[in-house]
Amino acid sequence: MTRSGAGDATPRARRPIPLHDDIRRRMERQARRDTAPELAVRRALHAMGLRYRVDLSPLPGLRSRADIVFTRQRVAAFVDGCFWHGCPDHGTLPKHNAAWWAEKIEANRRRDRRVDDTLRAAGWVVVRIWEHEDPVAAAERIAQVVRGSRPHDD
Repeated sequence: MTRSGAGDATPRARRPIPLHDDIRRRMERQARRDTAPELAVRRALHAMGLRYRVDLSPLPGLRSRADIVFTRQRVAAFVDGCFWHGCPDHGTLPKHNAAWWAEKIEANRRRDRRVDDTLRAAGWVVVRIWEHEDPVAAAERIAQVVRGSRPHDD
């Protein structure tokens, strides 16, 4: 029996049963929003005087939610976890159910690219941050984009 992932065109096998209960509990507790890296970037942005929306879908009908959104400037920032989004420097695959996890992470990466393309086609600027990046440097990068994207008051 198969099910489709969120918006995936290819079906994926049903989620495997974790090897141990502690692994299952850790996965169930995994935060979808307000992660430590995300909070650190948000604190740095706030300290710079920038105000933003949190955990918001930038476009009607888009099933993906950006972590930090500047609606007026049309900037969407995502703070991606190294494991879940397949960081080339720090991403790892579990040994148990490795094939399933490889497909799951690759599907996440395909979805990220689709979301980026959809937002850019609608006139948004997308900023992707890895969780391992320095939060102040990441916030400065976002701030530079936001300040460069401000609409002019004529």
